Amino acid sequence: MTLTQQHATLPPPSADALALSAELVALISREIESAGGWISFARYMELALYAPGLGYYSAGSRKLGAAGDFITAPELSPLFGRALARQLAELVPLPCPDIVELGAGSGTLAAVLLQELAALGRSPRHYMILEVSADLRERQQAHIAATAPQFADRVLWLERLPERLQAVVIGNEVLDALPVHRVYRHQGRTEEIGVSVQDGTLVRALRPAPPALAEIVHAQDIPEDYETEINRAAPALIADLARRIDPGMLLFIDYGFPAHEFFHAQRNRGTLMCHYRHHVHDDPFLWPGLQDITAHVDFSAVARAGAGLDLLGYTGQAQFLINCGITDLLAAVPATDTARYAPLAAQAQKLLSPAEMGELFKVIALGKGVADPLLGFHRGNRAHTL
Repeated sequence: MTLTQQHATLPPPSADALALSAELVALISREIESAGGWISFARYMELALYAPGLGYYSAGSRKLGAAGDFITAPELSPLFGRALARQLAELVPLPCPDIVELGAGSGTLAAVLLQELAALGRSPRHYMILEVSADLRERQQAHIAATAPQFADRVLWLERLPERLQAVVIGNEVLDALPVHRVYRHQGRTEEIGVSVQDGTLVRALRPAPPALAEIVHAQDIPEDYETEINRAAPALIADLARRIDPGMLLFIDYGFPAHEFFHAQRNRGTLMCHYRHHVHDDPFLWPGLQDITAHVDFSAVARAGAGLDLLGYTGQAQFLINCGITDLLAAVPATDTARYAPLAAQAQKLLSPAEMGELFKVIALGKGVADPLLGFHRGNRAHTL
């Protein structure tokens, strides 16, 4: 593969990693051939991220932290989990005896929440983790055993969700990693962006969009020469969870926008991003299986999908964490204790600053049988914008 000047600045993968990526490209190419020469981008993204043993989340490469490709808020600072615990404490153990975390990363958030909820006298009956990556599941088990061993007997790893849940379901940076369809509005037509093979290389290829995707584009009045993503998996997940919880709450934290911002005329090349060794670029075909592929979340679609649930709140991450007392947690450490205070203050700055994670990331809550207003949304609730 010939690298562009932009790609040439990226740290090169090892020979073993390149060999793994080549195996995945071969698998994807075979699927494209068997499908008649074209697959949707959503199917490509699903294989690139989740193909057994080869996809980004299914293989053994380190994904999180300084040695990985990106860092999440729970990895960045314990202040994130400690503040979040104050929101969960309103509901755990009553009316929600359990917590379910979707995609628990390294297990850092689970460990912090278990410790903080116990300190608040609000321990859950069970802390259940649904994790598709066997590699991450092993790391979660090891991390919790090392950092919160007294709560290890409360933690259950699930192969699938129970039919009924009395739980708070949390997902931090989960929706952005679900496969998305990509569409292109051009010359009065809506085309779906898919993937083909040309001279042994995976390439972008267009086909007329099926009616279901074309209707979504039409409803948003998308202009000419406009690319965007349609995430059908995220609303499907929300709808499935809505069917299962009673009582309960869904709490998702991710980067994204309401529909009127997501489909803004100036966002004419969509939101697709790739993360590789703490570098961000926009080529999803570079080293498949070795990089994360994500897209921003349309939170209006998420809110609509929660049929039967109440929209309990929607706001920016900074406002949510401030409402949950993150500044009080920071202030509890004496500023004169520089060794402790300075790192926490720097972490809080990244979590709260509009130039960092504070405004890009949003928090949405949907629930059934849950009283509001919730702590995290008692100021700055933007649910009306959805």
